[in-house]
Amino acid sequence: MPYLPEFVAPTRHTDPAQALAQVRLIYDRSVAHLRDAMQRFVDGETLPGHVRAYYPFVRIQTDTATRLNGSEAHLSYGFVAGPGSFETTLTRPDLYEKYYLEQFTLLLQSHRDELEVGISTQPIPVHFSFAEHDHIEGSLTAERRQLMRDMFDLPDLSAMDDGIANGTYEPKPGEPEPLSLFTAARVDYSLHRLRHYTGTVPEHFQNFVLFTNYQFYIDEFVRLGHECMEDPNSEYIAFVEPGNVITRRVGLSTEAIDALGAAPPRLPQMPAYHLIRADNAGITMVNIGVGPANAKTITDHIAVLRPHAWIMLGHCAGLRNSQQMGDYVLAHGYVREDHVLDEDLPLWVPVPALAEIQLALEAAVSQITEMKGAELKRIMRTGTVASTDNRNWELLPDNRPQRRFSQSRAIALDMESATIAANGFRFRVPYGTLLCVSDKPLHGEIKLPGMANHFYRERVDQHLRIGIRAMELLRDQGEGQLHSRKLRSFAEVAFQ
Repeated sequence: MPYLPEFVAPTRHTDPAQALAQVRLIYDRSVAHLRDAMQRFVDGETLPGHVRAYYPFVRIQTDTATRLNGSEAHLSYGFVAGPGSFETTLTRPDLYEKYYLEQFTLLLQSHRDELEVGISTQPIPVHFSFAEHDHIEGSLTAERRQLMRDMFDLPDLSAMDDGIANGTYEPKPGEPEPLSLFTAARVDYSLHRLRHYTGTVPEHFQNFVLFTNYQFYIDEFVRLGHECMEDPNSEYIAFVEPGNVITRRVGLSTEAIDALGAAPPRLPQMPAYHLIRADNAGITMVNIGVGPANAKTITDHIAVLRPHAWIMLGHCAGLRNSQQMGDYVLAHGYVREDHVLDEDLPLWVPVPALAEIQLALEAAVSQITEMKGAELKRIMRTGTVASTDNRNWELLPDNRPQRRFSQSRAIALDMESATIAANGFRFRVPYGTLLCVSDKPLHGEIKLPGMANHFYRERVDQHLRIGIRAMELLRDQGEGQLHSRKLRSFAEVAFQ
């Protein structure tokens, strides 16, 4: 017999705050049960049976597709697709409190039905119950560690796939339809991966995310972050670096969590930096390094945080003779030769430009460069960006890549932008790309050391400020205007 926490009967709610409180009650009891049992197991105690606890679920059942008058009709989310039963498992109500409360509120505004909260049938893997600084399993002997598999539920990858997001998930007869793109176990898996890849905890991630493939941009972001912390009037209240090293804005008191931060001996694979606002609407920047595999990996995991936008800022090869080094490229289409998403998002699926992102990026370029009209068009081209997984595409025989790029009307080439845009499309996260031409290999203009260093110094600061300004413009629009219907299907989950 499994060793379970105290049973909590399902409850029904018309108050979203009460529904969230019940989710927290179930989750906290489940996690406390697992942590207590794990500590006893580490101490050598024989437990009374296989230790198990389950995620909470939320469910809504409706018999009509009609939405109530007064519901947020302009939103692309917050309602179910039609009559039926809809359900999802939930995790980390401490981290997702604001998000869950918004989704619950919108569902109750859109439908006259109650929310049901209860204990699901999905076990919580014991690894996902540990607090951020818990390392109690580290003292286990090899024999005891092997026994752990028999005593606790471990992560089950079959419960963590992206079938819902990919549009391939089909409930079994009698099962409810999904309410969310991600199950609780899938969310927990990504939260743990984010710590590993970025060197910071998920709590620090902000709702607007910039990606780059060059450390130069990170160096400038760090400089700007510390500059903001020295300004008592800054809208940002803290700056966080890998190792969860926190710098508070001048005049603000340190907090207990600050003492836990420590710079790592070496940077993680894709270090993240966070310019934090009190409402979580600040800016996170991640150095994803080079290549589409990294771009897919990090966006696979950041997507579970449900950011309001992510934008790629990086360098590219200019493919047109009329382009100059330092010109900007605003992507309005993508040629996907990255291949990392071919199984998840077929190549026949178009990845459209999103008007809200495009307008914000164009406005930001104009504001930061102080150029308008024809002068602005002289330094910024709008067109198709091709992304390849072959860094040495120029060496392929018979000019095959050049022919394809010409046929596609591509004006720029990189290795990450199409991946980031495609995963934004797949996960319903508004996306955009603003690149800077750093070389023109088709026209014999390659980066030489001296030229490159001068170019980076000249352009990085301006390019980064454009990205930050674009995010500020998007934030000022409000999230309800940002989440485009272009990203959502005709049979869509209710949660944003």
